[in-house]
Amino acid sequence: MEPSPLELPVDAVRRIAAELNCDPTDERVALRLDEEDKLSHFRNCFYIPKMRDLPSIDLSLVSEDDDAIYFLGNSLGLQPKMVRTYLEEELDKWAKMGAYGHDVGKRPWIVGDESIVSLMKDIVGAHEKEIALMNALTINLHLLLLSFFKPTPKRHKILLEAKAFPSDHYAIESQIQLHGLDVEKSMRMVKPREGEETLRMEDILEVIEEEGDSIAVILFSGLHFYTGQLFNIPAITKAGHAKGCFVGFDLAHAVGNVELRLHDWGVDFACWCSYKYLNSGAGGLAGAFVHEKHAHTVKPALVGWFGHDLSTRFNMDNKLQLIPGANGFRISNPPILLVCSLHASLEVFQQATMTALRRKSILLTGYLEYMLKHYHSKDNTENKGPIVNIITPSRAEERGCQLTLTFSIPKKSVFKELEKRGVVVCI
Repeated sequence: MEPSPLELPVDAVRRIAAELNCDPTDERVALRLDEEDKLSHFRNCFYIPKMRDLPSIDLSLVSEDDDAIYFLGNSLGLQPKMVRTYLEEELDKWAKMGAYGHDVGKRPWIVGDESIVSLMKDIVGAHEKEIALMNALTINLHLLLLSFFKPTPKRHKILLEAKAFPSDHYAIESQIQLHGLDVEKSMRMVKPREGEETLRMEDILEVIEEEGDSIAVILFSGLHFYTGQLFNIPAITKAGHAKGCFVGFDLAHAVGNVELRLHDWGVDFACWCSYKYLNSGAGGLAGAFVHEKHAHTVKPALVGWFGHDLSTRFNMDNKLQLIPGANGFRISNPPILLVCSLHASLEVFQQATMTALRRKSILLTGYLEYMLKHYHSKDNTENKGPIVNIITPSRAEERGCQLTLTFSIPKKSVFKELEKRGVVVCI
């Protein structure tokens, strides 16, 4: 039976269990879910580490030839198998024709980044001209803040969530200091309520409503790196605009994880890395978004040769013809080897589609949640072992595919036992 896209994960698990006349925790339920999975063949597009190659494995507990159980895509995605092919294509071109590689081949180096933007647009929900693939995430964040954060005596704050990823925190802090402002007064952080781990949407909106007239930029994570909380991007954007604020997002843990509609939501700017869910490899090529409504009004504070229109770039007359929008923020030529690894992954996303991936993600994450609660919840009176608490929101629309867990026993001991069994997670 085909599962309904509106079916809750727990209902899907119970439905299949009823069909198989077994308990919802029975392995047969998992096997049936595998059989119904229309995306399962995409697993073959990636190299999955083998148990024997992991550094902390205990081969007395597992088979050395089995695949590892990789739950660390939120830190570093696995390698797409086509990466090596695409890298070799460009290395071979370089070896055979040298500088001619700038202009020929299926990904001419001079426009290497532009050759894959069409594969990125549906992942972030943007027009091609709103996207630039360049640099690393924090560099792009700095470049965007230099243009969007223009503090005045009245409107001088940047609003962010408490315990943002350190790089975001440092970037915002240093941008405020760059303008000679007091961080204590201009860096406004929204904190969870006492005894809570995640932020309530009403608290975020309340701060925007009450302090919005003094806020220049709202800069939130799309999805929080630690708690796994997915923030309501369109609601935050709408509230910020109503108070005259620019609204931007760091999408490092959201891109390739959840569906995004940056253009339709009216987000002013955003940036993301590509080595997590987008599987481009450590230090992979990052992305930036600038809404088309700002194409001719918000310009880069720092410019370089690759922000100049290609049609006249090689005139070398030093008369800047700035490309409108996101591509005007580019400074240097694209690193073609990084383009190759990202290209390999984005092709898989194009074939699978974010809609289908998100549907599977909701089911798979919900299934894991169900099993954790069944065996290790504090509410399970039959549980005599360790307690596992899930701090990530339980509603699918408030999370991606990450579940953040706390334990009633030392987490390092849990981590060590998982490592021995080839379960790759982040502590």
